[in-house]
Amino acid sequence: AGIDISKACGSMIVDIGGGTTDIAVISLGGIVVSTSIKVAGDKFDEAIVRYMRKKHNIMVGERTAEEMKINIGTVYPRVQEVAMDVRGRNLISGLPKTITVTSTEMMEALEEPMQAIIEAVHSVLERTPPELAADISDRGIVLTGGGSLVYGLDKLLQEKTGINVVIADDAISAVALGTGEALNNIESIEKSAAMEGRQRR
Repeated sequence: AGIDISKACGSMIVDIGGGTTDIAVISLGGIVVSTSIKVAGDKFDEAIVRYMRKKHNIMVGERTAEEMKINIGTVYPRVQEVAMDVRGRNLISGLPKTITVTSTEMMEALEEPMQAIIEAVHSVLERTPPELAADISDRGIVLTGGGSLVYGLDKLLQEKTGINVVIADDAISAVALGTGEALNNIESIEKSAAMEGRQRR
């Protein structure tokens, strides 16, 4: 995501992948506070499947749910509502049925998993040392992972935390690219971590 983690200031990363959301505050090349929850892209899909069954009596597959998440998935009010024709099986008649689903409905469907992510971010912020929390307040929170691309996720998180939120340029590949960068600079990361350890003694 282009963040220099070797510096003494704090950076907060929220990585919303397929199976987990990993939240970490990083400083001097090391993780200061972190948490991982099993709520991410897959849970978004499951929430959409549940919503369609409960609200419309229609069974949709996970692939359809993922398409809905990508095309009309929303967690924050859109300026212009979007809609999508969704094909599924009517649970009462057992026959195929096509209905139109809106982005506003997606906001309702994704409310529960989003709440879990917001609470996890809050819990990490509460455990962050004051100096690093001040850095995060200045520098903002960086979102990575495919799940971060759901419309309005950055806006909702910003509203709920009061901290500026940005999505990494290459959100889907950011973790892999960052790992490669860390391996290239492993010696300097180890040195800064060792220096920090000595200063704490």
